[in-house]
Amino acid sequence: MKFRVSVIIPVFNTEDYVEKAINSVLQQPEVAEVVVVNDGSTDKSLQIISKLQDEDARVKIYHHPNNINKGRSASRNLGIKKASCDYIAFLDSDDYYLKNRFENDKKLFSENKNIDGIYNAIGAHFYRESKEFERTALKLTTINEKVNPEDLFEELLHYKKGHFSIDGLTLEKAIFDKVDYFNESLLVDEDTHMFIKMTLKTRLVGGVLDKPVAMRGVHETNVFNNANLYDKSKVYELLVFWSCKNKISLKKIDALLNKYWTFILQEGKGLAKYMKCWFYVFFSNKRILFSMLSIKYFPLIMLRKRIFPFFYKKE
Repeated sequence: MKFRVSVIIPVFNTEDYVEKAINSVLQQPEVAEVVVVNDGSTDKSLQIISKLQDEDARVKIYHHPNNINKGRSASRNLGIKKASCDYIAFLDSDDYYLKNRFENDKKLFSENKNIDGIYNAIGAHFYRESKEFERTALKLTTINEKVNPEDLFEELLHYKKGHFSIDGLTLEKAIFDKVDYFNESLLVDEDTHMFIKMTLKTRLVGGVLDKPVAMRGVHETNVFNNANLYDKSKVYELLVFWSCKNKISLKKIDALLNKYWTFILQEGKGLAKYMKCWFYVFFSNKRILFSMLSIKYFPLIMLRKRIFPFFYKKE
């Protein structure tokens, strides 16, 4: 198939950045359309993207019903449904692509007919004052080396060799028939949830990993600055449910349950909460209820050292 890319950009109140984002996409020769989803912006974002649409017909603007704000996941999902190309990429509206963003991806897809997507490294552009540790940490978001698609789940789950960003992904549109859309109940970490699903059902390979193909905009109003929005246990609970529904191997579900219970225990909400979580997860999924996993993750067993410390020798 011809390598033509639809780039999906959700936009919500990013009047200071969105023009740069869209122009960085339009300069890529492989881009056939820029699918902009205005997510109920109340600033001048819509005026800016409308002007860009007047200047270049590749810019296509969509809205949610009644112009309401539905969040990044719902906006990306709408963009996927509206995209007309066989390949899809994403860009947040305060980020931007670098020159030749898709050059290597085009080559890799041409040479490898059995892959579903490619992940690349991204960098960071600070629009605010930054500290050295921030610049070092965000200098390059990447998987440190190319990983076999079969091993990517384990590597990504435990951050063994780094991680990747949605701005650096290029995907066949058909991938969403395999993994479903973004989960709209997650305010943040929806990309992590999606990446894990992709590693379980599709073949992703590394592209440009030693230098950025895109830049993340770092500023005072970034959503990832708000720690209160993150709910790690919810992410892995949803992944367990999805994996059971999609008949993922029990070995991999075990790994997801391990992460889920790690975060549940970190919350420190007591035995009653743990029991409630166990009943909800296992009785909702008969496949794991009638497996050894239901015993392995039963709260009294998980918490045995805390409840019966006298049975265990002090280290």
